[in-house]
Amino acid sequence: MTSRHHTTDVLSSRPLQFQLQFQFQLPPPCFIPRTNNRPFKVLCADYPRPELDNTSNFLEAAYLSSTFRTSPRPPKPLKIVIAGAGLAGLSTAKYLADAGHKPILLEARDVLGGKVAAWKDVDGDWYETGLHIFCDWSLPNIQNLFGELGINDRLQWKEHSMIFAMPNKPGEFSRFDFPDVLPAPLNGIWAILRNNEMLTWPEKVKFAIGLLPAMLGGQAYVEAQDGLSVQDWMRKQGIPDRVTTEVFIAMSKALNFINPDELSMQCILIALNRFLQEKHGSKMAFLDGNPPERLCMPIVDHIESLGGQVRLNSRIQKIELNKDGTVKNFLLNDGNIIKGDAYVFATPVDILKLILPEDWKPIPYFKKLEKLVGVPVINVHIWFDRKLRNTYDHLLFSRSPLLSVYADMSVTCKEYYDPNRSMLELVFAPAEEWITRSDADIIEATMSELSRLFPDEIAVDQSKAKILKYHVVKTPRSVYKTVPDCEPCRPLQRSPIEGFYLAGDYTKQKYLASMEGAVLSGKFCAQAIVQDYGLLAARGEVLAEASLV
Repeated sequence: MTSRHHTTDVLSSRPLQFQLQFQFQLPPPCFIPRTNNRPFKVLCADYPRPELDNTSNFLEAAYLSSTFRTSPRPPKPLKIVIAGAGLAGLSTAKYLADAGHKPILLEARDVLGGKVAAWKDVDGDWYETGLHIFCDWSLPNIQNLFGELGINDRLQWKEHSMIFAMPNKPGEFSRFDFPDVLPAPLNGIWAILRNNEMLTWPEKVKFAIGLLPAMLGGQAYVEAQDGLSVQDWMRKQGIPDRVTTEVFIAMSKALNFINPDELSMQCILIALNRFLQEKHGSKMAFLDGNPPERLCMPIVDHIESLGGQVRLNSRIQKIELNKDGTVKNFLLNDGNIIKGDAYVFATPVDILKLILPEDWKPIPYFKKLEKLVGVPVINVHIWFDRKLRNTYDHLLFSRSPLLSVYADMSVTCKEYYDPNRSMLELVFAPAEEWITRSDADIIEATMSELSRLFPDEIAVDQSKAKILKYHVVKTPRSVYKTVPDCEPCRPLQRSPIEGFYLAGDYTKQKYLASMEGAVLSGKFCAQAIVQDYGLLAARGEVLAEASLV
């Protein structure tokens, strides 16, 4: 048995390895039927892409994208220096290039993707920073991006279901199946009413009544709940604690890697509202392979085809300032100086705070960032010596105290497909107390949890399924921790410093800490730059004309 460990430490000055977050389109759940020592086969099938193109969110995303392609061409393209080649930085650079500018994208490490990075081991197997699934509700800008790049076929859509392990019934699952024949919210109501294994009818009724204010109050109500944790909101609405335990511990950990007593209720309500308002709102997809090659490289190719640049191994040491407090240049670790007409920081918020110039720190816009802190996450990959029978071609909610969601990537992802052996990718969360523990401790704890969920197939002592190898990827600071009262601290993409902008899922946009949020923040950042420099150009033309009069 072999193991490899990677810690993606944003506080370190050492080069970091990539983390991988997927955008997937998952085929329908793949179930391996139980048999008594007889051969079994994996049943997998891709589901069609949902009808997204005419939804209001997709049309809004498509229109915003079109504004960059149709904006007036600048007489002289701007040279815009962007720090961070995660999805936020790639998105910013892509749309600035579409608008006729020349972005220079600087990535500190030797791999693309930021929090969607991945590595290949000596055996040729990929392992990732995180198991990130895309629900339809959170995809309009990413779906639009995939379409622009011509890679829609790289998403594997799964059956429209949510599948939960049953810790009190080892080896069994409970499903919420959303029928395609019904519109929203009827399909969601049907899925909840049909499931009698997790919630009782009185609990369903109390939950439905408690949720009514959110359904009737819309976005304004949702935003007003930012000050309450999930647990506090549920109790305030008279919803039994068992609803939180049965359903929302798993959902909270899936959305932000923390428990309901910490997570802001705004985060849950945003997801629930989309689930109930959009027919395919909870439909999920997996990327068909590793994100750096299958998602990030097409964006890089597009940027470079329009004259932009993407440079790896270009870590920024310092933001150097002019006397008036504006950015003079970025100083790299290797001593190189990068100058531009405008500058963007598209790194995680924790990195920005480390490198922020002292002169800027008292400014309220930057001072508010102190409350935004990345949450620790651990992603575990285990290759077994056999095909596990208790699996689906889908994302699975473990409902375990230590594990969040997991998937058998040997059936959910085309590039990772293996008909003979399972590879489980599991999100270990909350990870606060485990981030400094050894890989061996984490694997032992993971196997202990799996043995409780699936005692017929997995034992801690490996007397049943045996581990061939594993990888543990630690991210001490991942997406920002969406605790109550964080929303007012999230900055707009346009900073008060002329010529300096921010992008990242922590910046102001409606999809919170997610890949969709990162892509949308990049579009907003590019939009702010195009608008600002368009106004400057217009003023220059007016002044030039006035001087001729």
